[in-house]
Amino acid sequence: MYSTGSYSSISVAIGDLNKDYRLDIAIVNNDTGSIDILFGRYEGFQNQTRYSAGSYPQSVVVGDFNNDARLDIVVVNSGSNDVSVLLGYGNGSFENQTRYSAGSDPQSVVVGDFNNDTRLDIVVVNYVSNDVSVLLGYGNGSFENQTRYSAGTSPQSVVVVDFNNDTRLDIVVANVHSNDVSVLLGNGNGSFENQTRYSAGSWPQSVVVVDFNNDTRLDIVVANEGSNDVSVLLGNGNGSFENQTRYSAGSSPQCVVVGDFNNDTRLDIVVVNSGSKDVSVLLGNGNGSFENQTRYSAGSDPQSVVVGDFNNDTRLDIVVANYVSNDVSVLLGYGNGSFENQTKYSVGFWPQSVVVGDFNNDTRLDIVVANKDS
Repeated sequence: MYSTGSYSSISVAIGDLNKDYRLDIAIVNNDTGSIDILFGRYEGFQNQTRYSAGSYPQSVVVGDFNNDARLDIVVVNSGSNDVSVLLGYGNGSFENQTRYSAGSDPQSVVVGDFNNDTRLDIVVVNYVSNDVSVLLGYGNGSFENQTRYSAGTSPQSVVVVDFNNDTRLDIVVANVHSNDVSVLLGNGNGSFENQTRYSAGSWPQSVVVVDFNNDTRLDIVVANEGSNDVSVLLGNGNGSFENQTRYSAGSSPQCVVVGDFNNDTRLDIVVVNSGSKDVSVLLGNGNGSFENQTRYSAGSDPQSVVVGDFNNDTRLDIVVANYVSNDVSVLLGYGNGSFENQTKYSVGFWPQSVVVGDFNNDTRLDIVVANKDS
């Protein structure tokens, strides 16, 4: 375990921040208004280097914002209603933050090129002001002032993709308290059409976009905490979607990811259920429909889930961060859609976010967990 000096490390991003071909870690510290960088070595990580962010940072991503082939960092700060951009020197060090205004209580951030100028832009979802902020990049590491677009009530999770096959990035947002998702189609010049909203279940928490029915059109899946299910919305390829089909999950699903768990080239769904202390696996039929869930035990209050092949058998496995039992659960896949019983590994206090990557270049996947109270 590596110290961050914080009692509220809540979010993680990975990338090669110093161009040594080893993955490094950027960690958001919610209580100290900072981010910590841990640089990868062959065995383990160096002690953290700390950089200031805004107040109560929530989420972090990396990207090259000034086209110098060096990774930079953007952090969304819920307490100060802004984002912090830290430009990288390519040796693992960063300039002091530059902050840009967002909406009220921003929660999540993603990046993409929204005006097709080969320069990365920023999208932020604002939980209290019920909108998204778009900040267009100049390509030198600086950004225009935000333009805000209405979303539903309490937007929390965001993904950017091209829904209507026009080579322009679009936005989808899960709105917790209006029980729906907002789709904003991009015009290709950095502006967006007004939202179109589609019903989901109760308290949608997490959204993922993939092609479930192999028609080359992107579809949406949402984990609904309040109604204990997932919503699948099949895309028509023109930016519109069919009405949701809902599939039962466990109690209080928090996070959803997809993968092919039975090697049939059809995407399947895994959902982590905090209330029932388990994960739900729903195998896909390849036509956009899914089999009934099979549930596997996890730890106490699981919050986050990722998939990867952890034993190099070409079969996807599952790893879950368990917030209350202070551990992670690893469920090895048999390759037929079923999984072994969990093996639990102790971590710090209140693990909240988990990512995977090969941090020591041994071709084996490793796990990184952000512990909120360690």
